[in-house]
Amino acid sequence: MNTFEKAQETLMHELRLMHTPVAIKYFFDQKELDAFKKTQPHYSPVKPLTFCQSEVGARMEGITVLVEREKTGCSNAAFVFGWKELDESEVKSHLKYCADADHARQVLEAKPHVQGELLAIAVSPLASAFTQPDVVHFVCDNMQAYHIIGDWMASQKIANFKPSMSVNSAVCSGNVYTLNTKEANLYLACSGSYNSGKTERGEINVSIPGEHLEALVKRLEDRVAQKGGASITRLGEPFPGAAVCKNCPLIIFKKEQEA
Repeated sequence: MNTFEKAQETLMHELRLMHTPVAIKYFFDQKELDAFKKTQPHYSPVKPLTFCQSEVGARMEGITVLVEREKTGCSNAAFVFGWKELDESEVKSHLKYCADADHARQVLEAKPHVQGELLAIAVSPLASAFTQPDVVHFVCDNMQAYHIIGDWMASQKIANFKPSMSVNSAVCSGNVYTLNTKEANLYLACSGSYNSGKTERGEINVSIPGEHLEALVKRLEDRVAQKGGASITRLGEPFPGAAVCKNCPLIIFKKEQEA
């Protein structure tokens, strides 16, 4: 079992994740992209998809998907990736979220953008990562997110966490923010990722820099070894975020001696 397989097994089991963590690799070098295409098993969308739809292959189907410009069917993602210019059609598509056209343009200009000439993006289950991911993306619930972000802050000695959310660009810009800043991010689904990206109403997105994954997982493993479980809210409990008040006299379990 390699490092990424072990990390995925730990995260899935200890945090009770429903979705596989997604390893994201952004390609800026043609030789590196060509080598990936020749050596790594992967799939391509049959028809153009949104970026969040392409991620469904990694987090739900367990396959590696290569996202290229011609197979990107979302103008929001294309804009964030540098594959589309800011034009009037993009401004118009944001009017329903914004106060007016000027505000819509400001919103678009403020979105995280890939820095450099992006060639393609590979998304894969973390266990199938073929190299150090640039970003690891989690689709999880509120308390799972609380534990991931808490462990990231502790492992990186972060005093104040400042997430970034863009209107109408959740998974695409949310991960690019982490790519650019090398900081974790916490963000809601946008209308596109909810309607077509196969996310649920109660799910939330967390992204962490790939280079911080090892330290985060180690902190989680150390807590399990030292305290007996993954939970931060109830130390020693195996369920992350067990909803039991520490002063409640009712929900208590006692181990009985074997006969």
